[in-house]
Amino acid sequence: MTRTPPPLPPLDVDIPDWPAARRARRRLDTVRSATGRAATVAGIAAAAAGLFTGDFTGTALLATAAASGAGLVSLRAWKPGGHQRATASVLYLAPGTSLAALLVAEQMVTGTHWSEALALTVWSAGTWALRPARVARRMLCAPIPAEVVPVSVAEVVDHHPAAHWWTAMAAVDGGVAPSTALEAVERTGERSMRAVIRSTVPGEPVPDISIRRLSALMDVPEEEIAIGPVPGRGASVRRLTIGKPEDADLSTIWAQKIAPLAMPGAVLTDIRVGYPGAAEAAATVTVKEPGL
Repeated sequence: MTRTPPPLPPLDVDIPDWPAARRARRRLDTVRSATGRAATVAGIAAAAAGLFTGDFTGTALLATAAASGAGLVSLRAWKPGGHQRATASVLYLAPGTSLAALLVAEQMVTGTHWSEALALTVWSAGTWALRPARVARRMLCAPIPAEVVPVSVAEVVDHHPAAHWWTAMAAVDGGVAPSTALEAVERTGERSMRAVIRSTVPGEPVPDISIRRLSALMDVPEEEIAIGPVPGRGASVRRLTIGKPEDADLSTIWAQKIAPLAMPGAVLTDIRVGYPGAAEAAATVTVKEPGL
């Protein structure tokens, strides 16, 4: 008694992504698209000639049948059966079948009738705009990935040292922010800054950046790191803020940073602000020193 072998388990095979294969598929798709357009133009010309003479109708019918048959064979080859393949086959044959019906109808109608011209117009516009054969092929074939032209990092990286650090440490493959660049770096305080994170892949958003990983990479507390949208811009750029900007007034800055080093004990008592180039200086400071 013959025993039925058990079914084989499914096997997932990763097909390597070869740039040369992608380029070949894009070239083949371009050739198919141009061939389809040329066939449509030839069909329009044949149907237009059929309005006035039947001398070319037989040749046009044979050419239509040959082109449709060859295309259908290439469409169905090595494709799994099922409703999708059957639907794609019918859709692929629709332009050729309708053209053949139009050519035959033109010879059956005596003389030239307005309905023939209308049918020709409908077939021409519908086939040119909808492209049923191309849609059918895309139903059975995997889409061809668009060719991504990477942007040179040198073209997008700011010359600021922080931007170069970001490129070397954060934007590498497997890093916290791959395929990004840092630009418009601006220091807002002793331990604070802000910058713009830009995606280096055209048309792609800035990837999700882990605040936790960025905090560990920069050795900065997580609560001092913020990433948000840039007002008026798309998702290809994000605003990075590190630390809290210093917004103290001049009196506080004088007391904390200037006076202890330059004029110990001096107190800032008056500030008058003018305009650059005017008779009065841009800022006039009156200092009260101890004992005066």
